[in-house]
Amino acid sequence: MQLFYQKDIPESGNITLHPEESKHLVKVLRKNVGDEVFMTDGKGHLFSCQITKGDLKRAELSIIEKKATPLPDHHIHLAIAPTKNTDRMEWMLEKITEIGFSKLTFIKTSNSERSFLKPDRLEKKMVSACKQSLKTHFPIIDPLTSFEELLDKHAQDDLQKFIAYVDENHRHHLFEVAKAKGAYLILIGPEGDFSPEEINLAKAKGFIPVSLGHSRLRTETAGLAAVHTLSLLNN
Repeated sequence: MQLFYQKDIPESGNITLHPEESKHLVKVLRKNVGDEVFMTDGKGHLFSCQITKGDLKRAELSIIEKKATPLPDHHIHLAIAPTKNTDRMEWMLEKITEIGFSKLTFIKTSNSERSFLKPDRLEKKMVSACKQSLKTHFPIIDPLTSFEELLDKHAQDDLQKFIAYVDENHRHHLFEVAKAKGAYLILIGPEGDFSPEEINLAKAKGFIPVSLGHSRLRTETAGLAAVHTLSLLNN
């Protein structure tokens, strides 16, 4: 199945695809009038459609059926300090989208090396990965948020909260501590790690220190490992 995306799709009737999707449909996939195509609005809906006009810039589809797909029985919220090299964050976003997560918040910490991100580019990467992995529930990407603001915002939320940082005294892996079918918030620090003050503040706010394994991981690898671990726990 090939999945296409459009933000606003009517309940029934016709859809006019954007130029980029139209070109991919007609020129790359060589679809013809009468062929079946699947669409999503990223809000959990899957549309079965039929091509009625094969135009390179404005292909048209007729909606045959609309289905609601269920949400996962767990919620993964990754909060991570962006790396200096944005390509590494984009790579991580692509991979965790394929695995499946619910929300991503970029956090500014005392050792952060980047304080600016390109949300449009990140969203484009996320949408592409959702289409590739056939996701109909698109994750949320928050703007850059301070570490303290994030902790205060979720202070009263009913979440399983974890913080991963470099510490040889960690005894418990995330997989051992987290409970299945839950809502999770896990913090991943920058390349210089969280400061001792930030670690103590997170602990005071109810975050549990966890390990992601014996190896010392890059920031983007740690983010991927955390999402993959929680996903495995719920499969």
